[in-house]
Amino acid sequence: MADSSFGAFERIVRLAHRFTQREPVDEGRLHPFDRRNIHPSLPARVKELFDDGHYAEATFAAWKFLDKIVQRHSKLTETGYKLMMAAFSESGGPIQLTKQSNESEVDEQKGYRFVFAGSVWAIRNPRGHEIALSDDIDTCLDHLAFVSMLIRRLEQAGFV
Repeated sequence: MADSSFGAFERIVRLAHRFTQREPVDEGRLHPFDRRNIHPSLPARVKELFDDGHYAEATFAAWKFLDKIVQRHSKLTETGYKLMMAAFSESGGPIQLTKQSNESEVDEQKGYRFVFAGSVWAIRNPRGHEIALSDDIDTCLDHLAFVSMLIRRLEQAGFV
């Protein structure tokens, strides 16, 4: 009796296991944006530029989008570095990512202020000002993953 009960239980567990297992995803069939978890709110134009091999332009378009998000939520008119420094200022900037109730939270706000501002200088600006600049696919995907992380941080704080 114990053997038959155990056998029935084993069949049920194996059957349940078969139904709850996800099919393996063929990574080769996924778009690079899906493999890298690129934020879905980026404009379709970013993906079009990427798919056409215009990697520097795709990066630039993504950062322009980030600029617009920060402008909209901060209600500031500046752009680029000046916008990011003003919007994320730990001393009363309109976009506060933390409550700043302790030193760690103040430091995090300061850090993100410089991450946002620095990304404009280091990533967006060269692609907006240099005609001959080109990126390879991996550099572009790294940039798009980075801008996706910044957008997600804004979402976590209740913006976007």
